[in-house]
Amino acid sequence: MQNNNALNIIHPNAKIGKNVHVSPFVTIEDNVVIGDDCWIGPNACILSGVRIGNNCKVFPGAVVGAAPQDLKFGGEESILNIGNNVVIREYCTINRGTKANFKTEIKDNCLLMAYVHVAHDCVLENNVILANNVTLAGHIEIGEFAVIGGMTAIHQFVKIGKHAMVGGGSLVRKCVPPYVKAAREPLSYVGVNSTGLRRRGFSNEQINHIQDIYRVIFVKKLNVAHALNVIELEFPGGPEKEDILSFIKDADRGLMKGFQQVHSHNNNGSRTQSNF
Repeated sequence: MQNNNALNIIHPNAKIGKNVHVSPFVTIEDNVVIGDDCWIGPNACILSGVRIGNNCKVFPGAVVGAAPQDLKFGGEESILNIGNNVVIREYCTINRGTKANFKTEIKDNCLLMAYVHVAHDCVLENNVILANNVTLAGHIEIGEFAVIGGMTAIHQFVKIGKHAMVGGGSLVRKCVPPYVKAAREPLSYVGVNSTGLRRRGFSNEQINHIQDIYRVIFVKKLNVAHALNVIELEFPGGPEKEDILSFIKDADRGLMKGFQQVHSHNNNGSRTQSNF
């Protein structure tokens, strides 16, 4: 460990791995484990109950592992698990779990940009990106490779599916299923995240299959039960179909709104209609 300033406060029982750089004015409390090859920036606070993997970066001013902001929290021992290759940018705040799950979890290769807040009992799967000022309430689950645009606020217990993209400035009150793009107010389906899927190796055939499924769910104006029945009976099997059906069946807060048409006015004042 490289400890560059005597003014650091590092508890003697903290377990810090090899080749960890600790910048000036850092606080590391008891019951903390930090893996190898990490960098802890100036004025960062790593509080009791934090477990950090290898090759992580914690930027200046971040507060990692603070007590939950939950009035039901009774001081029970809980943890914050952070995987490998995670980047936590300036002034992020991440709370550990409550007795609901006893942990908050951020898995491998996640990027939390500046001023992100992750509340108690959230789970971020591998390769999630939260842009600047994203705010997560408690008990939120975000699937792998999901991207959440800046200034987005997500309601407690909401689930975001794998490979989904949520537009910046969104208010997310309902669940967002896998592979889709979501935007507008109220939050709505605006298509499949085809660009992101291609970047991650999905074939055109797979993407077309996903689009066909979501046309039934979000475009044809069927109720959810009817749409799921149509998909189960009429669509060939495959991992994408199973991911979508499983997610929707477990979406306790319900789904975001379906496809909507946007009305606008042209220069002569007449009303025009466009698809979003």
